[in-house]
Amino acid sequence: MCAVFGILGEYDANTARVALGKLAHRGPDFCGVVERENLFFAHQRLGITDTHSRSNQPLSHEKILLSFNGEIYNFKELKNELKDGFDFKTQSDSEVIIAAYLKWGVGFVSHLRGMFAIALLDDGTLYLFRDRLGKKPLFYLHGNAFVFASEIKALIPFLQKIEMDEDALLSYLSYLAPTPPFTFFKNIKKLAAGEYLTFKEGRVEVRQYFDLLDTKPNLITDKDEAVFMLEKILEESVGLRLNADVPIASLLSGGIDSALINAFALKGGVKLQTYTLGYKNFAKYDERQNAKESAEFLGVSNIEVEISQNEFIDASDRVLETMDEPLNDPAAVPLYLLFEHIKKDGYKVVLSGEGSDELFLGYRQYFEFLDVQSLSKLKNKNWLSNYFHSNFSMNREWERYKRVFDDTLLFRTTGESFTDLQKNMALRRNVRDNESLKYIKKYRDRFEASSHTDESIWYSYIDIHIFQAEHFLTKLDRVSMAHSIESRTPFLDHKFASALFSIDPKLRYEDGVTKSLLKSIAKPYLDEKILSRKKKGFSNPYMEYLIESKRIELIREVNDKSGIFKKTAIEEYINKASSGGFKQHVWGLYVLSVWIKKYLL
Repeated sequence: MCAVFGILGEYDANTARVALGKLAHRGPDFCGVVERENLFFAHQRLGITDTHSRSNQPLSHEKILLSFNGEIYNFKELKNELKDGFDFKTQSDSEVIIAAYLKWGVGFVSHLRGMFAIALLDDGTLYLFRDRLGKKPLFYLHGNAFVFASEIKALIPFLQKIEMDEDALLSYLSYLAPTPPFTFFKNIKKLAAGEYLTFKEGRVEVRQYFDLLDTKPNLITDKDEAVFMLEKILEESVGLRLNADVPIASLLSGGIDSALINAFALKGGVKLQTYTLGYKNFAKYDERQNAKESAEFLGVSNIEVEISQNEFIDASDRVLETMDEPLNDPAAVPLYLLFEHIKKDGYKVVLSGEGSDELFLGYRQYFEFLDVQSLSKLKNKNWLSNYFHSNFSMNREWERYKRVFDDTLLFRTTGESFTDLQKNMALRRNVRDNESLKYIKKYRDRFEASSHTDESIWYSYIDIHIFQAEHFLTKLDRVSMAHSIESRTPFLDHKFASALFSIDPKLRYEDGVTKSLLKSIAKPYLDEKILSRKKKGFSNPYMEYLIESKRIELIREVNDKSGIFKKTAIEEYINKASSGGFKQHVWGLYVLSVWIKKYLL
C-alpha cells in the first residue's frame, strides 16, 4: 500500500517535492522519484510484499515506468504464467503488472485480482487505473501540466486558485460524498471504480473497463448451490488476503461479517489479533460485549479500545484534515482512533468487513424499498401523486411514496441524505426535484441496458459504486493510510461480487430476512447467537459530542459568512438534531463548514 504521484508537463521541482511530501504517510518506508524535463514520476512506499529495496518504486523497464498502490493477490499465479516472456528480478506484485502489460496491453487489468491505483507510463502515453470496486483512490488535475495523485492534498499546490465545485456540493448533500468525477476542488477530478484514464499528447480520455452488470443473471437458482459456490469463493478471498510479509490484524464487531472473516482465517490456520471499539459513558453505542462473545466463541484474542468525548473532539480536526474534502461519515473519527491504536501495536495490515451489507442486503431499508416499489404497479396513481404533492413532509417515508407515485426512481443509494426538495428549502438557490438523479444517471442507464431486471440488484449496484466506493471505502482508505496501515476487504473481491450477481436475486430476499444467504454460508462456522443478533452498525455518539462541545456553533458561524444556506433552515436542522432528528444531515453541514472555513473564508 502506497501513494502514486506524477506530473507530465512543465513543473517547479520544489513545488513537486513539497506536494509529494504530503503523501508520505501513505508510504513511509521509501520515497522514489524519476525526475526529467517535463516529467516528475514518483512513489511513496509502504512495504507489505517483498519488503526488500529491490521492489522500491517507481519500477522501470525499457520505456515503461510504474507507480502502483495496492495489492495484486494473484500475482504469483500471473508471474508463473508470464515467466517465459519476462525476466523477473523481484518477488513483488508490482513487477508482474509490467509483465502483464507487455503481454496483454491495457487489457492486462482484467487479469488482476486485488485492489489498485496504477500509474503506468509507456513512452509518451500515461495510463491511470482505479480498481474495479473503488478501493484505492486516484485524482488528477489537467491544467498547465497533467498532475495525478493518490490524495487531493498533493494536487492542491498546483491549483491557480481554490474554488468550490458546485456539482461536488450538490452530490455531497445528496449522497454523503461527491460523486465521480467531481471533487470539492474545482478542476480536480477523480476516477470512478472500474475506470481507466489515458493521457496522450495533451488529451485526456476516460473509459470504463469493468462492470458488475456484465455478469449474466440467474445462472444459479438453487439456494444450496449458491451457498456452496459463495462459501468457496469467500474462503478463497479471505485466504488470499492473509498473504503478507508483515503482521496482520482484524476488526471485530458483534456482527456476522467480521466474525466470518476471522472464522475463515482460522480455518486457513491463521489466528488474527482482533480489535473492537467502545465509547466511554456511551456503552449503548458500542459492541464490546457482543464482540467479546464472538471472540470467545472463535477463540481469538480481542483488544477493546475505548474513546472519550475529548478524544473524539480532539481527533476530529485531524480526521477532517486527512479527508481533504467533506465526507459525511461521523464514524471516520472513531475509526481513525482505532487505527491509531492498531498502528502502535505494530500492525501494517488489517482485515475489514466492508461490502457485505450491500451484497447480501444487510440493511432493513432494502426490504422497505422493495415493499414500496411494489406500489409502482398500481394503475390509478394520479390521485395519490396529487395528494403527496399537496401535503409536503420532511419525513423520508413521504419522499419514498411521492417518488413511486410519480414514477421516478425510488432507490438512490442507502446513503441518501438531503432530498432535492430539502436542498431547495435549505440552499439560497433553486434545486429542482429529481435534479440529483444526474449524478447517478450513468449507473441507472447501465442497469437498464443490462440483462438484470430485479430492482434489488440495482440497490446493490448503486450502493457498491456510491455508498461503498465513494463513502465507506474513501473513509477506510484515508483513516487507515493516515497511520500507514493497509486495509483489506475480502467481501469486496470482484470475483466474489460477480458470483453473487450471477445468482437468482430472490435468494437474497425472498424470506424477508436480512443477510439470509450470508447466514446460510456462516452457519457451519458461527453459533446461532451471533447469527441472530440484530444489526447495530458502527454507531457512535457523535451528535452528543458535537452539541456538548459546542462545535455545532461552527455551522452558524460559517453560514453567516458564506451565505450558502438560508438561516432559518440552518436553525431548523440544528434544533432537530438537538432532539435526535436529522443527525446525519447536521453532521454533514458541520463537516462542510469545516472545509469552507479552511479553504474559502
